[in-house]
Amino acid sequence: MQDHDDALNVTGGTMMTDVEQAQIDRDELPFVAPCRTLSPWAPFRWLRLGVTDLMRAPQQSLAYGLAVALMIGVVCLLAWFRGSQWFMFAMLGGFVFLAPLTCIGLYAISAQLERGQEPLMARSIRAAFKRHFGNEMIFALALLVIFLLWARAAVMVTVFFPTEGDITIREWINYLGFGSMVGAVFAAVTFSASAFSLPMIMHRDVDSITAIVTSINAVLRNKFAMFIWLTLVVVLLVLGVVTAFTGLIAIVPIIGYAAWHGYLETIDAEQFPRHSVGITSVPRPEDSAQDTSSSTR
Repeated sequence: MQDHDDALNVTGGTMMTDVEQAQIDRDELPFVAPCRTLSPWAPFRWLRLGVTDLMRAPQQSLAYGLAVALMIGVVCLLAWFRGSQWFMFAMLGGFVFLAPLTCIGLYAISAQLERGQEPLMARSIRAAFKRHFGNEMIFALALLVIFLLWARAAVMVTVFFPTEGDITIREWINYLGFGSMVGAVFAAVTFSASAFSLPMIMHRDVDSITAIVTSINAVLRNKFAMFIWLTLVVVLLVLGVVTAFTGLIAIVPIIGYAAWHGYLETIDAEQFPRHSVGITSVPRPEDSAQDTSSSTR
């Protein structure tokens, strides 16, 4: 029995048929999707579009943000009251690595809004945990490996912590500076791999490796713009945490929606096939117009 998304694909847009899917030669697809050159101020435009999506779907957005804020708050409170502040910081560090996975439901809401569909939470959750679950798990495994390496590196950094005599300011600076450099390397790798990969998995029928390589390539080719985007994300998340996590209720959806619009503006994935079913099997109005223009040439 077809689900609601399948019925929507038949009535709401052009769905790739089984014949068209069979004609796709995966071996001839490019290894990486091309990217566009971004203006340094592009991330601010993404945030504005993210706020617009929040206003268009306030109930779904705030419900999603509340769930993420509660998850982070509960972890931090448990760690704090058990007297393990280091455990709390470790869990927050782990969330930085796993946070991109929490946003795929938000990408689904933005995708529905673009296609003139009612943004349903059930459809968004199905997109996050059913449609693309396999690729998401491969991506999560890659992030988990990076996180474990980061945790191991953090333990090794403690070797540089001064333990004898009075600790001088210079020793503190050396210890914190070295630890920050190690953490920055892992954070940069994680950010580069996740900036556009999950939106691409949501948008097109691609494997995780292609999406990750595409994301890294796009970040390296737009270093200044992506540095500004990373800075905005960090600042907003810090604001959300210092407001006793209440600010995250709105901040998390805005960041998720902005990341989706950033992907659409940055990555040209037209060479890759659409999903056969689900939200993104239906073309956006812009894509439909381009397809019509191409067919009349």
